[in-house]
Amino acid sequence: MPLSLQALLAFMPILAAAVLMVGFSQPAKRAMPIVYFLAVGIAYFAWEMGIINVIGSTIQGFFITFNILYIIFGALLLLNTLKYSGAITVIRNGFSDISADRRVQMVIIVWLFGAFIEGAAGFGTPAALTAPLLVALGFPAATAVMLGMMVQSTPVTFGAAGTPILVGVNGGLEHQALTDKLAASGLSFMDYLQIITVEVAIIHALVGTLMPLFMSAMMTRFFGRNKSWKEGLSIWPFALFGGLAFTIPYAFTGILLGPEFPSLLGSLIGMAIVIYAARRGFLLPKDTWDFAPEKDWPKSWMGSLKMDLGEIQGQKKMGLVKAWIPYLLVALFLVLSRLNQLPIKSLLSAFAIEWNDILGTGINGSTTILYLPGTILLFVVFITYFLHDMQPKGLVAAFKDSGRIILGAGFVLIFTVPMVRVYINSGMNETGLSSMPIAMAEWVAGNVGSVWPLFAPTIGALGAFIAGSNTVSNLMFSLFQFGVATSLSLSASMIVALQAVGAAAGNMIAIHNIVAASATVGLLGQEGKTLRKTVIPTLYYVTVAGVLGLIAIFILGVTDPWM
Repeated sequence: MPLSLQALLAFMPILAAAVLMVGFSQPAKRAMPIVYFLAVGIAYFAWEMGIINVIGSTIQGFFITFNILYIIFGALLLLNTLKYSGAITVIRNGFSDISADRRVQMVIIVWLFGAFIEGAAGFGTPAALTAPLLVALGFPAATAVMLGMMVQSTPVTFGAAGTPILVGVNGGLEHQALTDKLAASGLSFMDYLQIITVEVAIIHALVGTLMPLFMSAMMTRFFGRNKSWKEGLSIWPFALFGGLAFTIPYAFTGILLGPEFPSLLGSLIGMAIVIYAARRGFLLPKDTWDFAPEKDWPKSWMGSLKMDLGEIQGQKKMGLVKAWIPYLLVALFLVLSRLNQLPIKSLLSAFAIEWNDILGTGINGSTTILYLPGTILLFVVFITYFLHDMQPKGLVAAFKDSGRIILGAGFVLIFTVPMVRVYINSGMNETGLSSMPIAMAEWVAGNVGSVWPLFAPTIGALGAFIAGSNTVSNLMFSLFQFGVATSLSLSASMIVALQAVGAAAGNMIAIHNIVAASATVGLLGQEGKTLRKTVIPTLYYVTVAGVLGLIAIFILGVTDPWM
């Protein structure tokens, strides 16, 4: 089969998802079953992927679906528990004390707190935590989902304590030929990985600094009374300050310490600086921007997650610190459970529910349920019940509210994630063809040439769009990107760095991430509208990153150690 035909067929499921959800505004619950069966049909008939491999990939997808739903449920349950304990009212009032301006609240909650959660846990957890918190603070559900998706950009490459680099790039790139080439240059593979980390950190810092301003402008344009870009852009001094407060320590941490801590330390330092400055009015806008009254919101903005804060059962007076302790505990436990230097990670990871070599296919499915952020969230719910002196009926109500929302997400994800696994595993076939994502990437590479750095981030974003994961995109495409760079005599480290940056940006448009974020606020059915919005910052990110890659290679002369 010609490569051009392979690329066209491989593109069909992606095109179908875009047309159905964006073009025809179909909800994911209708679109994704169609896309799943289309992907299966192409894999079976064109790639000659055996039906057993299709079933094995689908079962593998069910394992991943469980992991996602477990995280969502934990985040929802914590939010609802805090609602019934009265803590959300206190938190809401606390942010109002800093500033009643929704743009300022967004910079602190989404950009900085969300980045911290990404650095600690990754895997969609920032949106699962920040989106319902924003709804509790009075943001429309649709706004909360959009913003929750947008923060899954700059922090993502170093999310989950550096997993996209340490697992994704490492696992996707490490092979003997490269190790030998590095050894001849006096470098180890880890030295080369650090070179890539430095380049990623610098590119992300340059592109990502404007993301808080982008978020503000998107929020006021799509959800403001006046539909104005200007109202969002007018906060540029504070938004730029918030961006730099994160990206400067983020970049230095990547350069000096490696991939584990840029997002963690950058966000912690940024939160300390920005909250301190905001409390003293530094660079705060003269005007105060807010949404229109809730009664004027379109129905499409509102989810089923309700925060009737005036009718909380057994609500007691509570201090701000006590109200925030559950979220602080989540952050603390996530960090402690992800540090390789502590035994907690190995203890939690040791218990796994596995199905290896599913149906003899060589495909594996597993869940390390104790290690998942969902378990930490449930544990914090247990602590919160006693810490906030709750009544049993409050906790029961929190479980009911959370379970009601999770059911809709489950139906969508049992088609979305298996489709992704069939797509990625389509290389397991009788024809010898590369998997569908690789076929598309090879066709693009063969038709682009020396301006490849401009397109390298887009390939990374495509991988994340398909898989919903920076790590998986890096596993799929790092070696491919390295090979293209080598054949074109370009800096392979820079091209792989652009792959990692693009893969982070692609999380903003990953369908099952949008579904997961929507589920936390009960907004299922609006995925296409969210996708139409988040594609804008994604295009900004991959385009600017690509231009920076061209400048680095052709103007600054960035090369590899052996060049």
